Amino acid sequence: MSALTPERSALRERGRALMTQLVRFGVVGGMGFIVDVGVFNLLRAHTPFGWAWWPVAAKAISTVLAIAVNWIGNRSWTFKEHRRSDTGREAAEFLIASLIGGGVSLLCLVVSRDVLGLTSALDDNISANVVGLLLGSAVRFCAYRWWVFGDRRSDAGRETGTRMPTSAPRDGAEEIVA
Repeated sequence: MSALTPERSALRERGRALMTQLVRFGVVGGMGFIVDVGVFNLLRAHTPFGWAWWPVAAKAISTVLAIAVNWIGNRSWTFKEHRRSDTGREAAEFLIASLIGGGVSLLCLVVSRDVLGLTSALDDNISANVVGLLLGSAVRFCAYRWWVFGDRRSDAGRETGTRMPTSAPRDGAEEIVA
C-alpha cells in the first residue's frame, strides 16, 4: 500500500471538510424544515377571509421563520469556522441568499398552483416542501458556502494564521494568512 501524496492528502481533507459541512447543513436544514412545514400547514389550515392566495402568503411567513432558525444553526455550527466579525453584513447576506432559495420554493408553489392547476394540500406540500425545498436548498448551500461564509470573507484563521481546508482546489492543504 502506497503512502498518500501531499496533494491527495489535501484533497481528502477538503473532501472531509465539505462532507462535514453538508451533513451539518442537512441537520440544520432539517430543523428549519420542521419549522417551515409546521408553520406553513398551521397557517394554511386557517385561511383568513377566504383569500385564495393565502397558501403563498403562509409559505412566505414560514420561510422567514425557517431562515431565522437556519441562520442561527449555520452560523453557530455548520460554518462556525468561517463566520465573520461583521455580523450585521453576514446576516444581511444570509438573508438575501435565503430569500433567493426561498423564492425558488415559492416559485415552485406558484407554478404548481397557477400553471399546473394543482391546488390540494398535498399538491401544495409536494411543490413547495419537496421540489421547491430541494432546489432551494442547493441554491442556499452554494450561496452560503461561497458567498456568505466563503473562505476569503471569513475571520477564520486570522488569529492562528491558518484556515480550515475547503473543497476548493488549492496548491496546499492549508492557506497561511498574514
